[in-house]
Amino acid sequence: MEKNLKYIILFAVIATVAITACTKAKYSFGSIAAPTNLSLTPTIQGANTANPTGDGSGNVLISVSAANAITYKIFLGNGDSVLTSSGQISYKYTKLDTNTYTVTANAIGTGGATATLSKQIKVLYKYQIPTNIIALLTNGSSKNWMVAKDTVGHFGVGPITSFTPDWYKAAPNEKPSCAYAGTITFTQVNANTISMIDNNLNSSFLTGASTAFYGQSGGDGCYVVNTGGTKTLGFSGANSGSSTSNSTGVQFNVPGNGLVNFGTGGSTYEIISLSTTVMVLRNIGSDGNAWYQILKAK
Repeated sequence: MEKNLKYIILFAVIATVAITACTKAKYSFGSIAAPTNLSLTPTIQGANTANPTGDGSGNVLISVSAANAITYKIFLGNGDSVLTSSGQISYKYTKLDTNTYTVTANAIGTGGATATLSKQIKVLYKYQIPTNIIALLTNGSSKNWMVAKDTVGHFGVGPITSFTPDWYKAAPNEKPSCAYAGTITFTQVNANTISMIDNNLNSSFLTGASTAFYGQSGGDGCYVVNTGGTKTLGFSGANSGSSTSNSTGVQFNVPGNGLVNFGTGGSTYEIISLSTTVMVLRNIGSDGNAWYQILKAK
């Protein structure tokens, strides 16, 4: 009898444990409150009536707020997203020129409840000229340059596939005086803008292949060319296929006739090298060849 009683007690204990183990724990998130009154305010740096897409920096301050929100996920419209609890982020768009983005804010409340709001923005991003290029080219204000006429190769030419004047290098003072008389002035207009004046004293040296480009005809020589006064240069990353071993990777476009001292028929100049005293420029001429010139600080 005593033995049977022990079995009964043991069975009761096991049953109690089994029942207890099968009882599911209950959890509670509390009350679920969806975010309300969601607001989304993108502020484009430098935007005003005259420049609604901004100052070209690409910087945008995005502010979101909502009642009952714990955190926010902001989609920038270009594949990027940011999670923030403060509701404010600074973001830099870096796609060149003016582009339209749909910014979407998800306000997240308790239990994962969300509210969503989207706005379209147009943002201008300009190529940011490296600060060392600005400093060396303009000295922080204005800087005058002239042809390094005493240097071998102050003018030169080579194949488009090369980044050195493999075919020809001018001897010191080889060209007529018009090739050496001018002054090129680079001026820093603001943090990311450089202008240029090519004071050629009304005459520039042109290659024969390029004379038609400047409204002239004839072979290599001096021609009357109006360089057009102050020109705002358009900077960008070099697209020549150069590398850090043979170029600064920076180029600029000269509007109008595109002339920088020596006329080859090209208007885009890659800065091959640049120091406080010497600059080497490369451009593609009307003949399809790569032309070079060496300038020195005046």
